[in-house]
Amino acid sequence: MTTTTTDTARHSRVELAIGGMTCASCAARVEKKLNRMDGVTATVNYATEKAQITHREDIAVAELIATVEATGYTAAPPAPVRAAGAGGGHGEAGAGEGAEGDEELRPLRQRLVTAVLLAVPVVLLAMVPAWQFTYWQWLSLTLTAPVVTYAAWPFHRAAWTNARHGAATMDTLISVGTSAAFAWSVWALFFGSAGMPGMTHGFELTIARGDGAGNLYLEAAAGVTAFVLAGRYFEARSKRRAGAALKALLELGAKEVTVLRDGREESIRTEDLVVGDRFVVRPGEKIATDGTVVEGGSAVDASMLTGESVPVEVGVGDTVTGATLNAGGRLVVAATRVGADTQLARMARLVEDAQNGKAAAQRLADRISAVFVPVVIALALGTLGFWLISGAGLTAAFTAAVAVLIIACPCALGLATPTALMVGTGRGAQLGILIKGPEVLETTRKVDTIVLDKTGTVTTGRMALRHVHTAQGTSEAEALRLAGALEHASEHPIARAVAAGAATRTGTLPVPEDFVNLPGRGVQGVVEGHAVLVGREKLLAEWAIALPAGLERAKTAAEAAGRTAVVVAWDGEARAVLEVADAVKETSAEAVDRLRALGLTPILLTGDNRAVAEAVAAEVGIDEVIAEVLPQDKVDVVKRLQGEGRVVAMVGDGVNDAAALAQADLGLAMGTGTDAAIEAGDLTLVRGDLRVAADAIRLARRTLGTIRSNLFWAFAYNVAALPLAASGLLNPMIAGAAMAFSSVFVVGNSLRLRRFRAMGG
Repeated sequence: MTTTTTDTARHSRVELAIGGMTCASCAARVEKKLNRMDGVTATVNYATEKAQITHREDIAVAELIATVEATGYTAAPPAPVRAAGAGGGHGEAGAGEGAEGDEELRPLRQRLVTAVLLAVPVVLLAMVPAWQFTYWQWLSLTLTAPVVTYAAWPFHRAAWTNARHGAATMDTLISVGTSAAFAWSVWALFFGSAGMPGMTHGFELTIARGDGAGNLYLEAAAGVTAFVLAGRYFEARSKRRAGAALKALLELGAKEVTVLRDGREESIRTEDLVVGDRFVVRPGEKIATDGTVVEGGSAVDASMLTGESVPVEVGVGDTVTGATLNAGGRLVVAATRVGADTQLARMARLVEDAQNGKAAAQRLADRISAVFVPVVIALALGTLGFWLISGAGLTAAFTAAVAVLIIACPCALGLATPTALMVGTGRGAQLGILIKGPEVLETTRKVDTIVLDKTGTVTTGRMALRHVHTAQGTSEAEALRLAGALEHASEHPIARAVAAGAATRTGTLPVPEDFVNLPGRGVQGVVEGHAVLVGREKLLAEWAIALPAGLERAKTAAEAAGRTAVVVAWDGEARAVLEVADAVKETSAEAVDRLRALGLTPILLTGDNRAVAEAVAAEVGIDEVIAEVLPQDKVDVVKRLQGEGRVVAMVGDGVNDAAALAQADLGLAMGTGTDAAIEAGDLTLVRGDLRVAADAIRLARRTLGTIRSNLFWAFAYNVAALPLAASGLLNPMIAGAAMAFSSVFVVGNSLRLRRFRAMGG
């Protein structure tokens, strides 16, 4: 159970596991009862069997549980499914998870096996008159009795529970239908002519009129039970598979951690860590929780969380994320986030919240399911009355009414949206795409404009060496060696960019023999016997060194393009101009192409000067640029675009993007960005690769399409099948098989989302 409090509203949020639900109608009933409580807002999801409840603080959780139990179901805080290191109510999803799941399915599997083994001979005897030996009908009765009692017991129990509370659900349809078919057959055997030795009758898909005294429907009772149980079993299995991505995510964390206490190493459970604890991570071990490196250096493999295949080098002062793998040396890490605050826990929470949500289309399906069963029962009674009044005979009337009851089971409606959401959001989590809520899916279909923040989204957000201009007689390698050696001793971001670029292009840098940092101007020192100056032009002016005309032009052009120009001189002469700028991500141009292919118009939005913005836009292929925008004005830009009739998506990563992300119709937050941006976004892209934005929109649209096709199938099926059943054109057993197939089809259609592949690298 997780509870959060909002100070202004004084409300808390609780999650309860609901037991005993067998269809969407059950979920709708529980939800309706909870929402009738003053100060309570609840959503109940049939697929996840959970209720998300927001309630006033003065309402005890025990009252909520009592309300659910009074409705005929069970409620309790969900069983712990904690990811080690994730905490926050996400508990242990260890090796016992699979065994526990198998334990839940075992009773259903036993009833299904019983039903199939006994129903098959009953159905075959009814279908093949040549096999109908003397007294075959009594063998059929003997085999059918356990099916409609033991195997179908969950349906009867649920129907009785619902009836006591004045409600009817899908189980009511199954229970009434199979019981009526069995009771009719018993009457025909004991009081009609069906029990006579040598009696035979054929298997027909349509209704033959007669008085009913010699007709048996044991195959319908046994067959319907077997088919519905099969559908229920495979639905249960499929729902467990659909949630496998979340379980896999929760499994990522380390189970135990070695902490330093009083100079000694001590092994404890990861959930017992507290902020400030220092813990040891040896090569090959997972980092237990989010923290800062305080000792050692290593390469960290974060591919399980970010998808990045190249390990990241970390050292003292660098931050590391829980569940990532230490691929190099020994690290000592100070825990900065534990439990529910870690990135892994946040990812799991976002996925679970999305899976527990309900889109507008699903709320409609739930409302229909809530009234569907009483309407169907009324229709069945009406069908029975119509056939009797029309003189078709009791047999035809009864069989048509039973077919109506069986065909109408609305489980396909109840599974249409939750299963697609579970699979879609779970697959997204595996690909580094976190869908915050199902309402996001509707928006992705309509988006036509995507606003891209520049720094940290299209660009890396880090300074990098872009170009080198040298004076006549000076080689690029020499300029980079001397400038890079001096800048390597500085901590300035521009200096680090120059040093990194120089090391990449020339190899190992020499060590300065002398070094002086000149704040605001640059650095000076001696490298390999040369007196070197690196910095602003005014630093050279102090030494009466002038830039040659060629270098002056290069410097002016670089500054006009919004880049930083660093001048280099040694031995009394200006030798080079280095251009440093925020580097465009290698994948950004490809990402823009993919966004265009989805029908989106990209716009670059930045607070930088127009020259910088237009240079970046030209490099990645964006035509429309909005530059020199203050952070607080980004919201106004999004509003203006919306006012023009556009449906706007926004991609950003910083605190200054949070308000715009919230204002946009669809907010996509870079997972490498700030918490504020991530919380404001509708979709979170775990990796810092803009190509994932296109994948996220594709996945969201595919998930929405699956939901729509599921709902269409479920509605079309019921609309088409009910008239057929009412007109007597469907045998009850065939109706049961079709109903079960409808549900399995919906779940299978949803599971196709697991094959979704990202286009990004």
